[in-house]
Amino acid sequence: MIAEFRLPDLGEGLTEAEVVQWLVAPGDAVTLNQTLAEVETAKAVVELPSPYAGTVSTLHADAGETIAVGAPLIAFDVEGEDDDAPEPIVEEKAQPNLVGYGAAPSTNARPARRARRISGATAAADTAVLEAAPHDAAPSATAEHVIERPRSTPPVRAHAKRLGIDLVLVAAAVGDRLITRNDVDAYAERTGAGRSDASMPARDGSGVPASPAALGSDERTHERETRIPIRGVRKHTAAAMVASAFTAPHVTVFHTVDVTETMDLLAGLREDRVLSAHRIGLLAVIAKVVCLALGRTPGLNAHWDEAAGEIVQYHYVDLGIAAATERGLIVPNIRDADRLSLVELSEALRSLAETARAGRTSPAELLGGTFSISNIGVFGVDAGTPILPPGQSGILAVGAVRRQPWEHRGEIALRQVMTLSLSFDHRLVDGAEGARFLKNVADVLEQPGRAMLLR
Repeated sequence: MIAEFRLPDLGEGLTEAEVVQWLVAPGDAVTLNQTLAEVETAKAVVELPSPYAGTVSTLHADAGETIAVGAPLIAFDVEGEDDDAPEPIVEEKAQPNLVGYGAAPSTNARPARRARRISGATAAADTAVLEAAPHDAAPSATAEHVIERPRSTPPVRAHAKRLGIDLVLVAAAVGDRLITRNDVDAYAERTGAGRSDASMPARDGSGVPASPAALGSDERTHERETRIPIRGVRKHTAAAMVASAFTAPHVTVFHTVDVTETMDLLAGLREDRVLSAHRIGLLAVIAKVVCLALGRTPGLNAHWDEAAGEIVQYHYVDLGIAAATERGLIVPNIRDADRLSLVELSEALRSLAETARAGRTSPAELLGGTFSISNIGVFGVDAGTPILPPGQSGILAVGAVRRQPWEHRGEIALRQVMTLSLSFDHRLVDGAEGARFLKNVADVLEQPGRAMLLR
């Protein structure tokens, strides 16, 4: 019989998703919970497991196509008594799994990657390139053979696609490990892939300039401009920022702080043989201080519930950390950050950053958040006016640390200073409370021992 799998709800408030790539094709036999495709929502890239064991009958969407939640995604031919039924049936509701839909996993092992089948002229052409590479890992292409799907992250696959590079060829050069963006760039430089004359418009095989549609659905490049579709994280971020800017009355206050003693503290922690392995950085210290300060200014850790006509003050801190990724700006959260030690916060920040850079941040990690930090100092920026994440009442931007003349104990000395920029929702927080929060944070950064006075 034919069974359809419809696009499930991948997270709160998400109504659509884009098919990044299919990992199966019509005619493929699939097993229960085998990964079918990668889809990109407004918040994350998610792998969809199969709710059936059977044969792929139809793919209802192409890679790059955006479909609505509940729309047919893929159809299977599964064993049953109704093989001749003229109409497809909708599967029964299954037990929740990692994406909130589908069959319960029967094993804790990762789904096996689908093998990529290469045959004929394509295999011969690929082997010619492989044989020219400085590695001897190229398989024989005299007959049809199977190559395992290369291991890479969605941003890396998108980068390779833009350059027109097959990751199978890159995998032959780097071996059986995760392919990175640097691996793709190195392959492109070695083979000349992705090079074009920027002064000339793209042309098809006849020598006639190619139309924008012929250049693919992702980007349309003309001689003087490139048009990029607004979707995924960029689309979601734009909508959220506009909604926040025109809903919550923003106020931003600034404070420049002498952080010399905090920097000396960090230097001492790096030299400590017990703590040096944790590589505690300034952002971890600021995250800890923010959690302490929020306990004394609860208005900054709150939500304006317009529908209920209430102000919701949280008794916990889910700390959002703004992260710039290849897919756009995301703000994953550290759950119950106020309960973590400095070492635990440092480890959580490192894990969060690695996951975000790899494009593996899940929708669940992006939901919620009670207060956020944006580290603009890593870009060499001193200050800014950050926009509140929707639903939050405060966000702190952390500027770059600079060595400059500063008044210290009645004299001018070279000190390490930074600027803190706090934006808050003036419906919940008045100027006095915002200033008090910023002063509490600054006092501890100027004299870390003051943390002993906060709880």
